[in-house]
Amino acid sequence: MTEAAEGAPVRPPQPRSGVSRSIRDSLVVARRNLIRMTRIPEIVLFGLIQPIMFVVLFTYVFGGSISIGGSTDPKLYKEFLMAGIFAQTVTFATAGAGAGIADDMHKGLIDRFRSLPMARGAVLTGRTLADLVQTSLTLVVLAGVALLVGWRTHENIGMVICGFLLLLLLGYAFSWIGALIGLTVRTPEAATSGGLIWLFPLTFISNAFVPVNGMPAFLQHIAEWNPFSATVAGARELFGNTMPNVPKSVTGAWPMEHPVVASVIWSLVIIAVFRTLAVRKYRSAA
Repeated sequence: MTEAAEGAPVRPPQPRSGVSRSIRDSLVVARRNLIRMTRIPEIVLFGLIQPIMFVVLFTYVFGGSISIGGSTDPKLYKEFLMAGIFAQTVTFATAGAGAGIADDMHKGLIDRFRSLPMARGAVLTGRTLADLVQTSLTLVVLAGVALLVGWRTHENIGMVICGFLLLLLLGYAFSWIGALIGLTVRTPEAATSGGLIWLFPLTFISNAFVPVNGMPAFLQHIAEWNPFSATVAGARELFGNTMPNVPKSVTGAWPMEHPVVASVIWSLVIIAVFRTLAVRKYRSAA
């Protein structure tokens, strides 16, 4: 048996395909970032506090003051609001993604990764996947808080899960914008500021917190073609939180008439464009 084993031909290791190598390297980097999050729990804690504050403040401060379909019933506003809060939460995670990558750049870690035989986009893909896991945990906690303050869904569990997946897809798409910002700026502080400054007009010029029919005409067009608005409207539709007296669209915009499809298209386009730009920037960033 020993002679047979010694005489057996030894096959050289087969090189892995580009796709399998990229997936494996991305998962290794994602695992590294998830371990880092567990060792710094305040990252997750502070990520939870802000959206919970938004839920409580908007529900109890503005809940009886904003008219939804001609009614100021706080219960109606809760069902109108929560999809917007969920969408805001997943998009605001963009700032954290950008700051994390900028911090790695500042410490020279990105240069070390580039010196290793890794797939070209694995570092960024792993980082965005880890951020997606953190955002998923945040959404679970936030949904529990929303249920406590009176939010309810009116569709089956499959539709509700699809609503959350739609939100996470938008969050993942926006994390690539954060990755590009993190590779472009010089410090984590600049990445945090740069990651938030454009999100405020994006989220507030939308249908997230108030119906767009009360906005000026030119803002109505912007709001209804906003990818953020499409995701909010799609999530409301999947949750069964659409308001019967609130029209889908004021301007007749296609994304508001088909919000789920529009949201998926917007997210995939954002991923395709900004992943390409971020990976290209990663190769030359210093």
